[in-house]
Amino acid sequence: MITTPKQDGFWMPGEHSPQQSVWLAWPTRLDNWREQAVPAQQVFTHFIKQLQTQVQVKVAVLPELVKQVTELLPQDVEVHAIAYNDAWMRDIGPTMVINQAGEMRAINWQFNAWGGELDGLYHDWQDDQLVASEVAKREQVQQYDAPFILEGGSIHCDGEGTLYTTEECLLHPSRNPHLSKAQVEENLREYLGVEKVIWLPKGLYNDETNGHIDNLLHLVRPGEVMLTVCEDADDPQYDISMIALDILQNARDAQGRKIKVYILPMPGPLYMSEMEARGLVQPDRMVREAGERLGASYANFLICNQAIFYPLLDTQQDAKAEKVFAQAFPDHKLIGIPGREVVLGGGNLHCITQQIPA
Repeated sequence: MITTPKQDGFWMPGEHSPQQSVWLAWPTRLDNWREQAVPAQQVFTHFIKQLQTQVQVKVAVLPELVKQVTELLPQDVEVHAIAYNDAWMRDIGPTMVINQAGEMRAINWQFNAWGGELDGLYHDWQDDQLVASEVAKREQVQQYDAPFILEGGSIHCDGEGTLYTTEECLLHPSRNPHLSKAQVEENLREYLGVEKVIWLPKGLYNDETNGHIDNLLHLVRPGEVMLTVCEDADDPQYDISMIALDILQNARDAQGRKIKVYILPMPGPLYMSEMEARGLVQPDRMVREAGERLGASYANFLICNQAIFYPLLDTQQDAKAEKVFAQAFPDHKLIGIPGREVVLGGGNLHCITQQIPA
C-alpha cells in the first residue's frame, strides 16, 4: 500500500484490548536453544496449553516439522507451515492496526536480526523478513510495508495516542542511522497512529536487542505502566531504572494524564551456567557462554484478554512480582510460566508472542 496507517485512519491498539488470537513460532535454532531446543520446546508446549485457555493460538512451524509439532500440541492449536530463522514472533511477525470501523491491517516492518551486519545476532535473516507477510496473508488482511527497520518488542502503544520506546534501540546505529530522532518519531506517528512518544534512554542492562522497551517496561492500561527497578545501587541496572522512573513520573501521556508507575522487582541477576552453555552449538555472532548475564525481567509478560502470563525467573523474587501483578491487574487471572529456558535464548513471553486484535 502506498498510504500509511495514519492517513487511512488506523492505529495500533493496546495489548490490554481484546484479542482474537496469539501467534508464536516454534524454537529450533541449535545456537540459541540448548540441547537440540528440547527444553525450550517443552516450555513453549506448556505455555501454549495455558495460553489456549484464553485465546486461539496459532504457531508457525518449519515445514519439515509440522507433523511432529502437531502431535505435541493440543488439537485446537493451529499449526502453520512457515519458514523463519528464529522463534521471536514479536519481532518478526506483523504489528496489527485497527480503525473505527473495526477493520484490521498489518504492518510489515523491515527486520535485520537486531543489528544487521553491525551487530545482528545471526548472519541470515531472509526467512524472518517474510514472516510478517505470511501471517498477514493467513489473517487475510492488507499490509503496509514500512520503509524502516523496527521490531515489535521495541514499542509499547496504549491505543490512545501514546507510545513508549528507548533511544538505545530506535536510535541505535544498527537500525536506521540515516534517520534523525525527529524522523523516527514521524515514522512512528505515521505507522502506529500515535501522537506522543515517551523516550526512555536505555533498556534492560545487557539486553542483546539493544534495549527493547518490553524487557524494561510494560503498559498496564492507558496512563499506567510497570517498570523493572533494581534496588542494588552497585548494579549497572540501578541507574538505568532510576532515570527511567524519573522520566515517567514527570511525563504526561498523549491525553494529558500523569503516568502511574508500578514497580517490578528485578530477578537475579541471573547468569548462564556451564551446563547450559555446553548444551549449545556455539554461534559465530551470538555470545552464549557460561557466566554471561541474562536479560531477565518480569516486565516481559503478556496481557491476553482476562489473563496475565508472566515469567517465573527467580524463587527469591517471583512472589514479589506476583503481588505487583495482582495490584495492577485485580480482575485478571495470573498465570506464571517457567521463564528460564526462554531467557537463555534472549527474551521471554512477550518476545515469543504477537497478538491479533479482536
